[in-house]
Amino acid sequence: MTASAEAASEGDRNPGSSPPRPKVLFLMGSGHSGSTILGVTLGNCEGFFYAGELDNWLVRKGASLLGGTDRTRFWNQVRDGVEGAEGAFGGDAQRYLERSSAILRPDKAGQREALRRRWRPVTEELYRSIARTAGATHIVDSAHFPLRARELKQLEGIDLYVVFLVRDPQQVVHSFVKHVNRHALAERRWRTLVTNLDMSLTYLLSTIVFLGAPRGKRALLRHEDFLADPEGLLRAIFALTGSDAGTPDLGSLQTGFPMQGNRLIKSEMVSFRGSPSRPPRRSGLTAAIQRPWEIVFSLLRPRLRALPADER
Repeated sequence: MTASAEAASEGDRNPGSSPPRPKVLFLMGSGHSGSTILGVTLGNCEGFFYAGELDNWLVRKGASLLGGTDRTRFWNQVRDGVEGAEGAFGGDAQRYLERSSAILRPDKAGQREALRRRWRPVTEELYRSIARTAGATHIVDSAHFPLRARELKQLEGIDLYVVFLVRDPQQVVHSFVKHVNRHALAERRWRTLVTNLDMSLTYLLSTIVFLGAPRGKRALLRHEDFLADPEGLLRAIFALTGSDAGTPDLGSLQTGFPMQGNRLIKSEMVSFRGSPSRPPRRSGLTAAIQRPWEIVFSLLRPRLRALPADER
């Protein structure tokens, strides 16, 4: 039985044992920035449940991307605990309310307001249902989108913490375009440009949302810092979110039951690898476009720093 299955069973034995106002740790930023491995690692800590990319919950009508008896039972139980979810199912909320590109659709303002009225109570109940089913106090949502984080700030039924996760832009862009034929230079350059522009829009919105969050409930985290000292950064996250959890065995991490994430979640067990990937061939275009954001990130505060065990 996985750690998440054990947590779900504990929640069944103690219905209503989770707090009425769960703490939600939202991992914000660009895709391919390391949110899945961070989420999986946190999901192995006492009181934490890694829910994955929860923006897909409405899109997939409450069903997880992956199957499996325990996973299916867990998410079915979550769905049963969300009143009125059927009326909000579909992709419109993700498309017009949560995605960064929604900001480019001013013609959808009226539709967004109607979506928001349905989205807010259902999303609030979703987090509560996850907390009850998993027996968790902290839920990790790796949906990325800063506009989703902005909407979550308005929910009174959750206690929101925002971690702005950033990674070496060369690695991020490479992960998006690596499957393009290396001989198709024009396509690679176009995909590189589009990816950088998309990242810049996401970073702009993320910075605005980050600065609008309470200082005691936000933090910038560099993926490379987490790789260098995962235990110390986990302790910093515990301090940020008021958790008494201990660090897990990084050599044996259970992936649990996330709704959706990268291919890492297809394995039941993973081992944390602290060494970064081999640096990709440097892109001058990426370096030029992302340089201003590196300056912005260096100025954003607070930034998560590793904590030694005796400083918690």
